[in-house]
Amino acid sequence: MGAVINKGTEKEVLSFIDPGSSLEYTLSTSIKKLSTTYKPKVGFVQGQGEPAIEAYQQVMTDLQVLYDVSPVELTGPSADLSQYKTLIITAPSDTFDLIKLDLLDKYLSGGGRLLIALNHVDGDLQNLSGKVIHTGLEDWLQKKGLSFQDAFVTDASCGNISVSQRTNFGMMTSAMRFPYFPVITNFSDHPVTQGLEQVYLTFTSPIAFTGDTSLTFTPLAFTSEQSGVQQMPVFFDINKQWVQSDFTSPRQVVAGLVEGNINGSSLAKLAVFANGNFAVNGTGNRPTRQQPDNISLMVNSIDWLSDDTGLIDLRTKTITSRPIDPISETKKTTLRWLNFLLPIVLVIIYGLLRMQYRRNQRMKRMEEGYVK
Repeated sequence: MGAVINKGTEKEVLSFIDPGSSLEYTLSTSIKKLSTTYKPKVGFVQGQGEPAIEAYQQVMTDLQVLYDVSPVELTGPSADLSQYKTLIITAPSDTFDLIKLDLLDKYLSGGGRLLIALNHVDGDLQNLSGKVIHTGLEDWLQKKGLSFQDAFVTDASCGNISVSQRTNFGMMTSAMRFPYFPVITNFSDHPVTQGLEQVYLTFTSPIAFTGDTSLTFTPLAFTSEQSGVQQMPVFFDINKQWVQSDFTSPRQVVAGLVEGNINGSSLAKLAVFANGNFAVNGTGNRPTRQQPDNISLMVNSIDWLSDDTGLIDLRTKTITSRPIDPISETKKTTLRWLNFLLPIVLVIIYGLLRMQYRRNQRMKRMEEGYVK
């Protein structure tokens, strides 16, 4: 027989615990386990090229504590999606037909909760070119007030790629900044993003809200003040020297939430992300390990969509990194030269001072009547 703890008791118990402490997190997790006699069901939609559940090792470690997670096929108009508290669609590569889109509409009309993470744009580093991916969800989302631009986000705050170059000494591999891999450090004040510091994305497109006032849109994550947008067609220049004038479109939205009567008269929730792989590890012998904040962003979003207890804001309290604020290329170059030359200058000054000291000692010894 499961224990029952009401919401008032939860708040009373947690009010005696220091905010942000490990005890608070442990206690809140225990309360979540005890507050229901079953695990809510969440489903990962499959069938349109989405990653299998096995490709989310880090996400599943957190999700399966509180939820009954299973794959979902959008098969036929009779499919029952109402049993799922939240549906997750990530990185589809094939098209959603009208029957499947209609199923999603019916799910939202019943007050469903939906998370969609799309790779609307993608880059081919072999051919050094970008492309737009159409799955049918883009047009469907546009009717819900969300528009994905046919463009790439670029950001001075970015990750690196490994580039192999042939030299006189053979092939050498070096890491180079790649603004098409934005590092997101700007987040809104919302339970989903509380405690997050850095989320690493790859090829990403901007999101715009075009809906009316009957819906509430909350931007979750933004690019930096030094970011830009490149419209199609896009060709990647690995050796490009990026300058300030390349980043003229600051604070592009790359994730957001929509609440309201999205389809029908029932209150529904929708979370959207302009990158489909940010929390995917992949399968095989060498899966990719994602940054902790990437995983927290995915899990927090599912918590917010699924959980009505108000305890989501207790999940991400730990500090994962303390990044240096983005600085200009000129300042970076100055700091590199200072780091290289300062030790040499200090050694030279020390040598000159020591040489002068020894010369003075020799002069004193040569003086008449010198006594040590």
